Amino acid sequence: MKTRFVITTLSNGNISLLTNMAKHGGLPWDCILSAENVRHYKPEAEVYLLVPQLFDLAPDQVMMVAAHEHDLQSAQKYGYTQHLFIALLSVEPAKPPRFPPTDLYDIVATDMLELAKQLGV
Repeated sequence: MKTRFVITTLSNGNISLLTNMAKHGGLPWDCILSAENVRHYKPEAEVYLLVPQLFDLAPDQVMMVAAHEHDLQSAQKYGYTQHLFIALLSVEPAKPPRFPPTDLYDIVATDMLELAKQLGV
């Protein structure tokens, strides 16, 4: 996916936490962005508008990939038009991941590999 897209975080977690996640988890982020950058927290507009502002894009040129529907709904509220839902795998083996209706989002995937396949990369 990195060959076709810029991959960045947009989290309420602070930059130190996100950096440590990338370092210890081998996460291939191009950029680490956080609510800390704008001193606001999701679901406030300033957080969702950070990515388009920093990359000189319109919000509708940014894909929001999230495992929380409320995050995708907030992104949509602030102009994001591409919404990709990734199912959270439960830490409880008996509890399967919850999938929303597929017509709510452009892509619904079980993991990043499936997402890449659906994106054609």
